[in-house]
Amino acid sequence: MGNKEIRLIVSGGGTGGHLFPGIAVAEAFLDQYPGSRVLFIGTGRQTDARVLANRKFETATISSQGLKGKSMGQRLSALLQLPLSTFSAMGLLRRFRPQLVLGVGGYVTGPVLLAAKMMGIATCIHEQNSVPGMANRKLGRLVDRIFLSIPGSERYFAPGKWVMTGNPLRRELTAAAEKKRGQKEGLTLVVLGGSLGAHRVNTLMVGAMGILKNTTAHLRVIHQTGRDDEQMVAGRYKELGIKAEVAAFFNNMAELYSQADLVVSRAGATTLAEITAFGLPMILIPYPFAADDHQRKNGEYLVQGGAALMFTQEELTEKRLAEEISTLLTDEKRCLQMGQAARRLARPDATKTIVAQCEKLMFA
Repeated sequence: MGNKEIRLIVSGGGTGGHLFPGIAVAEAFLDQYPGSRVLFIGTGRQTDARVLANRKFETATISSQGLKGKSMGQRLSALLQLPLSTFSAMGLLRRFRPQLVLGVGGYVTGPVLLAAKMMGIATCIHEQNSVPGMANRKLGRLVDRIFLSIPGSERYFAPGKWVMTGNPLRRELTAAAEKKRGQKEGLTLVVLGGSLGAHRVNTLMVGAMGILKNTTAHLRVIHQTGRDDEQMVAGRYKELGIKAEVAAFFNNMAELYSQADLVVSRAGATTLAEITAFGLPMILIPYPFAADDHQRKNGEYLVQGGAALMFTQEELTEKRLAEEISTLLTDEKRCLQMGQAARRLARPDATKTIVAQCEKLMFA
């Protein structure tokens, strides 16, 4: 099959968590089928442009709006726009002529997959979270195959349609996760608020490090802040005299995870898949306003598996976070056990499994 040239459309966006699994699958197809083409149809948001920059994909956007959590007027506007969005998507599909359309989350997927179904093109979706969003629940009835990441999410879909694959990781992450860690001096704490940042996680962390500053001489912090808090967080670490690398967004995630001894993070599904692949212990602070509280439910799977501690943002104080970080970093045996549990829960073959399933749909 390697000499075939395929045309794949991946649709989704709005966050890195939606896009990264699609990138992983698209890269695997391009590796396996040289000369093939991939078109990403996204939202036109800045996040999408940044994440997709400098990759070997073609990109396009269509106008579409979400329904959940919107006012009556906004929902009406979104419903009125749907036929126009679907018509725009049909035009893109007609020109590109894909053999398969993969939806990876976000409201933009709806019109693209609807158009593909109307045109008789094979369709599938990947659901990263423990609780599917409204778009994927509805699309699950429409598409040919559903790829799932977290056990428990299958109850939202018809039996026989879904495959438990795990969350596909970009090849640079998979390669780095397979390497043995070398010796390094001191301890490294990685803090992640998701691709859009997390103000409360940022303020909790700098407060906690203020409490720990006299007991962390050998601790280095790598902190992804999101755009709004970068200067505040960098300035606070400098005042505290803490060794810290701070950025709104990191592109070299494989390198960061390879250096980490402990991760403090939101509980987005793609981030959790990355952390488990590297076998790292984690403290999770789920985003409290995530649809259907899915971040907390994502994290519960890892807590039950012994890989993570999890605290709601409301219950967590700077003092409690400082205590939990200090306890874990001084208990090497417990950190090792949590890391091993994380690795057991990882699904390193997710990309390969999804590609094989897509091939069945395309070449049936």
